[in-house]
Amino acid sequence: MDISLNYGKTQLVVTLPDDLEVSVIRKPDMPLLDDPVATLEASFAKPDGGPNLAYLARKAQTACILICDITRPVPNSVLLPPLLRALLAAGLGRENIVILVATGLHRPNEDEELAELVGDPWVMENFAVVNHFARDDASHVSLGRTRSGTKVMLDKRFVEADLRIATGLVEPHFMAGWSGGRKVIAPGVAHAETITTFHSARFMEHPNCANCVLDGNPLHDEQLEIIAMLGCVSAINVVIDEDRRISMINFGEVVKSHMAAVDHVRTYAEVPMPERFSTVITSAAGYPLDKTYYQTVKGMVGPLDILKPGGTLVIASACSEGMGSAEYVTSQRNLMNMGADRFLKHIESKSHAAVDEWQTEMLLKPLRSGQVVLYTEGLTEEELSLTAVKPTTSIDQAIVAAVANANDKRIAVIPEGPYVVPRYRPGI
Repeated sequence: MDISLNYGKTQLVVTLPDDLEVSVIRKPDMPLLDDPVATLEASFAKPDGGPNLAYLARKAQTACILICDITRPVPNSVLLPPLLRALLAAGLGRENIVILVATGLHRPNEDEELAELVGDPWVMENFAVVNHFARDDASHVSLGRTRSGTKVMLDKRFVEADLRIATGLVEPHFMAGWSGGRKVIAPGVAHAETITTFHSARFMEHPNCANCVLDGNPLHDEQLEIIAMLGCVSAINVVIDEDRRISMINFGEVVKSHMAAVDHVRTYAEVPMPERFSTVITSAAGYPLDKTYYQTVKGMVGPLDILKPGGTLVIASACSEGMGSAEYVTSQRNLMNMGADRFLKHIESKSHAAVDEWQTEMLLKPLRSGQVVLYTEGLTEEELSLTAVKPTTSIDQAIVAAVANANDKRIAVIPEGPYVVPRYRPGI
């Protein structure tokens, strides 16, 4: 039996022995929009919360539009042209509109990558497209502190714009519950000090800081408080299916429009399963998410609810750009030198996480759950030694070994990786 996993820009074909009992976990078929642009334009006139776009644009002299960085497959070529044309039609000058890449603490997107991200040459040729730099003090303004004490500093280009619009993809997120909406703002265009505060262990170790959880999620609550401090923000939220076709698109007030998108995608992205498995095969979602090992951790966390304690999780990730940032490499090296217990105690003692340290912290969750086996063609031997998981040069052989070790021929396969979150629901 052959099954294709999302891997890089193509697919990785996995050949499974015929005697295995295979449960392939996918989203149910999602409804698709016949004309996403027409749907979006209709939403401009009748938004999910807040004033319509024409009203907002007529009152504005300047506009700042946030887009996600290259790690998210947002269909910007669909979103940006109708949005920008609507702003121009309302009287905004092109020179007063800026498109800001919400990088958080990720690296900037430049040149051909930036053009790929934007997706439309007309946009690149006619509008300023710039990156957010979280460590540039001068480009941020302070909004005060949250009730928990987080110092809130956001990119001044967004804060000071008359019209603020965030665009994003709504999908499961292993810390914030769901991506999109408020998350594009914080951490998207937040200062490093803000990001490292709410990525510290006091948030990350909370049990509700998890996939598909918003109620009681301290990170989500912090983000909502930041939105309230900022004031009026609009958003375009998008939901896509496994083949990255648009199932939903809307415009409206950032919190209400985001929740409408969450309500839509939740039905499909959370998949109930009546059993747990000793062997689970998954991916890191393919390009662009699996460009680094840093992002690969999301794919390891997603299926944990259906992995039997002590089971084996086999994950495929291209890692075409290697490990990730230098800071993440340092964090992984610290984990390998300290061991899991010492590392956790170390980060729990700090009020601010080191840059990208939280991803190493999240890696502890699958490591505590069982064995993780990684198939990749993108990491050197030295880099593999820092992953804290078991590498394999043959995913087929790794699966056979995991099944033999468990003496259990029932396995689960999640081709789309972290975009699907299986939930153990006995008795269904």
